[in-house]
Amino acid sequence: MQVVQIYEHGGLDVLKVEEVKIPEPAAGQVRVKISAAGVNFIDTYQRTGLYPNPTGKFPWALGKEGGGTVDALGEGVNSPAVGTEVCFSGAQGSYAEYCCVAAAACVTLPKGIDSKIGAAVLLQGLTAHYLVMDTQPIKKGDTVLIHAGAGGTGGLIIQMAKLLGATVITTVSTQEKAVVAKEHGADHVIIYTEQDFHAEVLKITNGKKVPVVYDGVGKATFDKSLACCAQRGHLVLFGNASGAVPPVDPLTLTKAGSISLTRPSLFHHVGDGMLEKRAADLFGWIAEGKIKVKIGKEYPLSDARLAQEELSTRKTVGKLLLIP
Repeated sequence: MQVVQIYEHGGLDVLKVEEVKIPEPAAGQVRVKISAAGVNFIDTYQRTGLYPNPTGKFPWALGKEGGGTVDALGEGVNSPAVGTEVCFSGAQGSYAEYCCVAAAACVTLPKGIDSKIGAAVLLQGLTAHYLVMDTQPIKKGDTVLIHAGAGGTGGLIIQMAKLLGATVITTVSTQEKAVVAKEHGADHVIIYTEQDFHAEVLKITNGKKVPVVYDGVGKATFDKSLACCAQRGHLVLFGNASGAVPPVDPLTLTKAGSISLTRPSLFHHVGDGMLEKRAADLFGWIAEGKIKVKIGKEYPLSDARLAQEELSTRKTVGKLLLIP
C-alpha cells in the first residue's frame, strides 16, 4: 500500500510517499481502508518537530484523521464490524491506503453521511464542539471573536456559535475568504491584511471588547487577541498556525484585565463517553442542515507536500483531504 511518512523532522521535503506492506490490526484495533484522510495543522507540527515523534522511531507515518470502511478486526474486537463505514481522529498514519485504529476511537457514521464527510469534519468538528461547549461555553447574547473564519475549524466554530445565539466577529485574509466566512454565518468580518483587527473589534463593540477570543493562529495574533478580551475575559488558544506563542508572564494577564488564558487539546476532551456524545451532536446537526461542511480541496497522496504547503500558507478555504 502507499503511505506518506517521514524519516526525520523538517521541511516539506521530508515527506516521502512509499510502498509498504498492508498492516495487521493489533488487539483492540480495527483496520480501516481509507477513503479520505484529513489534512490538519497538527500534521505539520508533527512533520516539523514542534510536536516531536513520541516514540523516537522512524519512519513515522503522518495523519491523525480519516474515514473509510473497516476491513479487518484485531483480537478482542467485535465492533465496529467489517464493512462498517467509520471515521476517526487521534490515530496515527491516516495518510495511507490502510490505517490501524483503536476500535474505541472509531465513530460509526450515520446513514446519509459518507466517510469523506466524516474525514472532513471529525477532528475539527469535535474541536469546535469542546471549545464552545466546555472550554469557554458560549451563552446566548455573547459577542465573540473567532480567528480564521474561512478555515475548516474557524468555520465550524462560527456555525456552532451562531447555533448558541452569539454575535460573531471573525478575521480572514482576503475578500474571497470574507465571503466564505459570511456564508458560515459571521456577523462581522475583518480582513486583517487591510484592517487592524483590534481597532475594528473596539469599534464593533463600542469599546466593550469581547468576553472570549478563540484563537487558532497563535504567534501572529496573540497580543492583539489578548487586547480584545474584556475584563475577566477568556483567551482560548487552540492552535499555532502562524507559529508557537512565546512564554507568557502571568502578570501580562493581570495587566490586560485579569484575563484567563488556556491552551486546551482535543484529546483531553473525548474520554469518558464524550467522543460519542460530541460526535452525536456534530453529525446530528449536519443531518439537520444546521452545520455545513465545506471541503475546500482534495489531493492524491502523492501531493501531500502540496496539501501541507497550501494549508500552512493559508491559501485555502474549508477542509483539505488526501484521497488514496
